[in-house]
Amino acid sequence: MEKNKSKTSLNIILLLAVVVLMIGALLINQKGEFGGSDGEAETVITEINPNYTPWFDSLLEPKSGEIESLLFTLQGSLGVGIITYILGYYKGKKKNAIN
Repeated sequence: MEKNKSKTSLNIILLLAVVVLMIGALLINQKGEFGGSDGEAETVITEINPNYTPWFDSLLEPKSGEIESLLFTLQGSLGVGIITYILGYYKGKKKNAIN
């Protein structure tokens, strides 16, 4: 019983820490806008070498920023799904091997 109580209190503390980090991240960057690293890299490259031309263009150019965000989120979600499946598979395999 004591072990479950300590796990519950640890989970609550971790959840509160995540909430504080999320709120803190939103409050820190109130000025300016969020941007990706691709745009920043392009700016630095053109400052260093104004005559630079890219080697190739994108194969698929999304029609809007919302679609681009959707595809990025989908890619991240699929990656997280694969990683958690693998972790769960090996944890279950380990648990069944012990019993």
